[in-house]
Amino acid sequence: MLRQALGGAVALAGGSVLAAELGRSLVVVYPELGEPFRQVFTTIIEGIEDKLGGAVTSFAIANNANPAQVADDVRKRDVKVLIGLGRGGMRVAAALADELAVMVGCVVSVQESEARSFPIHTLAPDPALLLGRLKRLKPATRRVHLVYDPKLNAWLAKLAREAARVEGLELLAQEAGDQAEALRAYTQLLASADPTRDAVWLPQDPTTVDDNVVLTLVLKEGWNRNIAVFSSHLAHVKRGALFSLYPDNHELGRSLAVSAQRLASSPKSGAAGVLPLRQARAAINIRTAAHLGLDVASVQAGFDLVYPSS
Repeated sequence: MLRQALGGAVALAGGSVLAAELGRSLVVVYPELGEPFRQVFTTIIEGIEDKLGGAVTSFAIANNANPAQVADDVRKRDVKVLIGLGRGGMRVAAALADELAVMVGCVVSVQESEARSFPIHTLAPDPALLLGRLKRLKPATRRVHLVYDPKLNAWLAKLAREAARVEGLELLAQEAGDQAEALRAYTQLLASADPTRDAVWLPQDPTTVDDNVVLTLVLKEGWNRNIAVFSSHLAHVKRGALFSLYPDNHELGRSLAVSAQRLASSPKSGAAGVLPLRQARAAINIRTAAHLGLDVASVQAGFDLVYPSS
């Protein structure tokens, strides 16, 4: 245990439950990892505490920790809501889902079957935010290509179709069950894409976006054919993707606290399912932007990170 519950003085809006009371009865569980991951979890917890107006109890658990044993420790406390961060926190949340209000955050990719009992806030940027930014950067874009594993990202493709409709875009989504199938899909779509109208979106999908073979192919062909490639992975911007969105960890913590408040007031209010990231910052590769003919001076001001940095 890293922090003791101290209670705050901020009242919940609508409020049958005070934030101070929730702070005393909320537990955050997260995996014990080295930097930079430790700082990510610390900042998220600081955001939770900032919103609740006081400290909360949090546990860092080892990778080899038994989720059942951690769950037993939680049961000994007067806990109303548990927030599990990362995969380690999700395992503990799953072990307690039938006993108390639980929710999960800071998970990169997840199967929908894992979110049947509680809400999971992923790190996958909301398609509405991504596609909205794409249209602002390249207004002439008309079609967006997305290759995804339906076991992991059917929920994301569904949101993306609606977001594309709102932005006046056509989403050309292709399913791929393995890397070979994804590679064939990318090879074909890149060969026929129209640089003036088409863009390629790389999702957080370990099946379809291998960081070596697939990423190298897409970025190389995108560059050679002047096709805009944007990504849900911040690291891809450094390697040449046009832009990406990435978590604002403090704001993510504040958002998780708001969801926890709702759960504490009404345990049935937290509908199960997978949710995208909306508390996001943006990064751009100005070398790629210039290569695509964008006005770098006018576009980079709207981004929090700029690559190359010098």
